[in-house]
Amino acid sequence: MSLIICYTGSNGSVIIGDKRRIGFLGNEKKRKLLEEELYSLSIKSQDELLKRAAELEITLKISDDAEKVRELGDVVVGEVKNTTPFETKRKRIYATTGSYNLVELTGSSIEKMDGGTTSIVVFGNKSTKKIANQVIEENWKKKLSLKDVAGIFKKAMEEVSRQTPSVSQDYDIIVKNPELNKNQAREILRTTIIQDVKDLEKWRSQLKEQMIKAAKGIEMSNKIMDQGVVGKISKITGDQVEITLATGVEALDLEWNLQAEAGEVVTMEVDSPDKVSLGDMAVIKDENLCIMPSQCGLKCEVILCKADDR
Repeated sequence: MSLIICYTGSNGSVIIGDKRRIGFLGNEKKRKLLEEELYSLSIKSQDELLKRAAELEITLKISDDAEKVRELGDVVVGEVKNTTPFETKRKRIYATTGSYNLVELTGSSIEKMDGGTTSIVVFGNKSTKKIANQVIEENWKKKLSLKDVAGIFKKAMEEVSRQTPSVSQDYDIIVKNPELNKNQAREILRTTIIQDVKDLEKWRSQLKEQMIKAAKGIEMSNKIMDQGVVGKISKITGDQVEITLATGVEALDLEWNLQAEAGEVVTMEVDSPDKVSLGDMAVIKDENLCIMPSQCGLKCEVILCKADDR
């Protein structure tokens, strides 16, 4: 669901990319049918797309906030990607004055890389590429300025968006014209690609870690106590009380690490220490932590959870 057009010439580079992102949820066969109809241009507008999706019982999530083109110093970058539950494949173009590279990645591993000097590269499906190339051919002239190229690319993007809702009417366009010789251009591309792929690998690693933490958080949140006996007071020092945890109760920190288990002590702060006595029970009642029978409030810096069977 993308259209990216990039020009690389001796006078600089121009890149344009639409901002549409479409998520398809539903039966796989019906989903593929809808995508085929969309790619074939038989669906002409967003209203038609939504209507056809409803007929096929497919839920769509449409947004126009994707950033498919960007700049890294003197280099412009465009990316299309295909994400499945198992992997993400990316196709990128990196371009600067007089030089470009096409890079294909699986995850953050480079699978293929080709390059060239001057060219126009179009990323899109068969139909959108055909429309874009036709507009470019009809308007292209010799010795165009970068401003002229940008104007042609805008026309192409607008024409494609009129014929298919797979491409948004909103787009990003970047024009760069650094003065570089061939060797400088190749070196800038080389170092930019290496660093960008390293950044992608780092980002993927951080994302994986976040997802693992989130999954653990969801799992552990089901163990948080919202009712029941926590333990009993075994020591009182001012407004600090020590609670010996009851059987089946454990205390975890905010990273879900075990701090105390049944029979061990957790220090808490009590609202009214003069109203509590040794042996009083700490309980969670209606999701509130308190001392019974006085119902004095308690504060603690741990998460009280139901313990796993050990």
